[in-house]
Amino acid sequence: MIANSNVVRIAGAFAFAMAAGVCLLPFSATRAVFAADAPVVEGLPKATIDGNGPGWRALWQEDFQNVNCAEDTWTWKDGVIYCTGTPVGVIRTKNKVTNFELVVQWRHMKSAGNSGVFVWVTDESIKDLAPGKLPHGVEVQVLDHGYTEQYEKDSGKKADWFTSNGDVFPVGVTKMKPFPPLSPDGSRSFPRKNLSKGVGEWNHYYVRAINGEVRLWVNGEEVSGGSECTPATGYLALESEGSPIEFKNLRIRELP
Repeated sequence: MIANSNVVRIAGAFAFAMAAGVCLLPFSATRAVFAADAPVVEGLPKATIDGNGPGWRALWQEDFQNVNCAEDTWTWKDGVIYCTGTPVGVIRTKNKVTNFELVVQWRHMKSAGNSGVFVWVTDESIKDLAPGKLPHGVEVQVLDHGYTEQYEKDSGKKADWFTSNGDVFPVGVTKMKPFPPLSPDGSRSFPRKNLSKGVGEWNHYYVRAINGEVRLWVNGEEVSGGSECTPATGYLALESEGSPIEFKNLRIRELP
């Protein structure tokens, strides 16, 4: 591995200063070197979190309960969670979570499929939630590429307010400050890179939600998220939204 030249220079300067007894500048004076807008180094290996190791556990049928779907909307078999997509609605975890890491694999089984993983779903929004309605929380969108083509064909408009590569956005009363790049109205965090695979192919999501901040990795690379989320505790939910979808390897690690 070739070291970053800026890091090498700083490390060398630090060692020299310590040896010479020179007083270093405060950390804030050197932060620009590590700015978030520094050039991206291409060709590096992706860092995929597989959900194994200390503290990780599987989420399965016994961890969820139905909110407003039909009895046959969701089935659990041989490690795969099958969703028919009808009616529109969610299942949610029995327990609330606050700080956590989550991994899940998903694949749409029909072009233009729509779904999502909800974070920090509120009690009020799922109480007596009618079929066809969705809860309030932070949605990590799970959308097939064909949705864009279908939307533009049906509406005659450019699909510029959403993407199919991992948007993150607040729903209902939930608040969030999205990370750039932003949707035109500023409500969504758009992915920095287009990494999701098409219909019938498995995708990997890693979601990290800590202290009101949500970050999403798609197939091994961080792409979107937001901070200052309120509320920042609640249920996790899987979404049924009109099209068949499958999930597997759903695992969580709760954090302090």
